This record gives sequence, C-alpha cells and structure tokens, in this order.
Amino acid sequence: MFDIEKSVGFLLAKAYQRAFALVKEEMEPYDLTPPQFGVLAFLWQQDGLTQVELSEKSQVDRTTLGGLIDRLEKCGLVERCPHPHDRRAHQIRLTPKGKSMEAPLSICSNRALAKFTSGLTNGDVADLARILDILRGDKRIYEKPAF
Repeated sequence: MFDIEKSVGFLLAKAYQRAFALVKEEMEPYDLTPPQFGVLAFLWQQDGLTQVELSEKSQVDRTTLGGLIDRLEKCGLVERCPHPHDRRAHQIRLTPKGKSMEAPLSICSNRALAKFTSGLTNGDVADLARILDILRGDKRIYEKPAF
C-alpha cells in the first residue's frame, strides 16, 4: 500500500507549506509576502536586473513576477527604470526604502529559518540545502501550464 505520509513529494509539499507560513508570519508586520521578499532578496544581491533576468534567477514566470513587481512598486520598494541599452526593457531598481528593508527583513527571514530548522543540527541544515539544490535541478523557469 502506498504510504502518502512517507512520500517525498508529500513531505516536500508539507515542508514548503510550513516554511512559507513561518516566513509569512515574520513578514506580516511589513505587509510583505514571502514571494515579494524573494524578489527583494535577489535585488539586494544584484540591483537593476531586467524583469527577464529576475525571472530567470528567481525561477518565477514573467507574468507572476510582473504582479510581484507591481505590488512592490506600489509599496515604494522598487521602481521600473528604462534600460540604458535596450528600449524594450526596464531595469528593476530598489528605491532607498527598498534598500533600507534589507537588514530588518533579513532578520525576519533568519528567524523563520531558525524556527523551521530548530530540530536540525547545522550539518543537517547544510545537507538539506545540498540535497534540495540537487532536487531543484536545472535552474529553468517553471511556466504555469496553459489549460
């Protein structure tokens, strides 16, 4: 008999749900969602990416990413700026407010991670990250199927 509760797919889904909920709880005082935090985190690493570059790095499809950027723009955290070499593209740039959020939001993220991994040793966490990176596979964008 198939034991769903021991299935890797089921366990990954439930772990994701728990991690998402913990990050969401930490981000609530800032009125941000975990996916919005993820976009900001990529921009803290490399500000001024185009939407296409950001989509590729984050593995979020362009339509979903466009909505995330719209909401971050409304919050005054990012802005779309004309690309200096490509008239068709815009660079997504952090505003001063967006830059200033790196420290407090990183603390929130680290607190959520500490809660999520509280039953693991540092070695376990490193092993988990290594295994998840393998399972992530090639870093392509996973487009939503059109039905």
